[in-house]
Amino acid sequence: MIERIIELGQSIDTAEFYGVNNANILLLRNLNPNVHLIARGHLLKVSGEEKDVKAFEIAIRKIEEFCEEYGNVTTEQIIGLLKGEQMLRTDEKTLILHGVNGKPIIARSKNQQKLVYEFEKHDMLFAIGPAGSGKTYTAIALAVKALKNKMVRRIVLSRPAVEAGEKLGFLPGDMKEKVDPYLQPLYDALQDMIPAQKLQDYIANGTIQIAPLAFMRGRTLGDAVIILDEAQNTSTAQIKMFMTRLGLNAKMIITGDLTQIDLPRNQLSGLSEAVRILKGIKGIAFINFEQSDIVRHNLVQRIVDAYEKDHDKNE
Repeated sequence: MIERIIELGQSIDTAEFYGVNNANILLLRNLNPNVHLIARGHLLKVSGEEKDVKAFEIAIRKIEEFCEEYGNVTTEQIIGLLKGEQMLRTDEKTLILHGVNGKPIIARSKNQQKLVYEFEKHDMLFAIGPAGSGKTYTAIALAVKALKNKMVRRIVLSRPAVEAGEKLGFLPGDMKEKVDPYLQPLYDALQDMIPAQKLQDYIANGTIQIAPLAFMRGRTLGDAVIILDEAQNTSTAQIKMFMTRLGLNAKMIITGDLTQIDLPRNQLSGLSEAVRILKGIKGIAFINFEQSDIVRHNLVQRIVDAYEKDHDKNE
């Protein structure tokens, strides 16, 4: 009889690894009746005959590797892994990463795939197009992938707090509570890609920073993926300020929809100015999303089409 302590990597979310109500641990005990297992935190205490303990450790490392890559592991996946099956086969050309519950996050349209491709080659990208085309979601997936692969140390996400009809001053709460509704779409995307507890930890320790555009002034953002969402609602001065935050070992993605500008009528969109001024600048890529890239409900594409036709008719 031997006893061994198996330590899981610190990047492993033990709640996900153990499963709901420790279902994964119970399964491992049932599949390995010749070993005695005690699990606490990141440590697994295993005892039994040497050959059984060694076989169990090999199985644990295989499950750990899967959980580290995909964020969690289910009982069905554990059984498949231990049988030697290839789990979660997905088209590698379009796969960005695996999110919560092993959900594959995929670049589904031609311009989402183009954004993935250009991200590898450029340090600044503009993703411009209609609602529902996946600009922001794909950008955040690329940022999370870069963080998981240790290409960068943090993600910085920002939006201008410009209201479509409402005023910040009338909203209840302190400044964080006032601006959080504007940042919610960014939280929604992250919650698809990072387990809840780990996401909370990342936000608490500053690995992921989500803040209104006004909070970016005076900063230099290095070793990061930086995303500005809804950039059509920036002024020329604001978007210039944001772009010049770019530091060493950093990439920046700026997204927006030039048909959804909520600025006062007499104020020019900083995004449209940036597109005009920066066209042809080396190191900057422009990806123009279209109605055909829309991946929300089919009605969204029809709504966008109807508004565009009405706009063309009234010009």
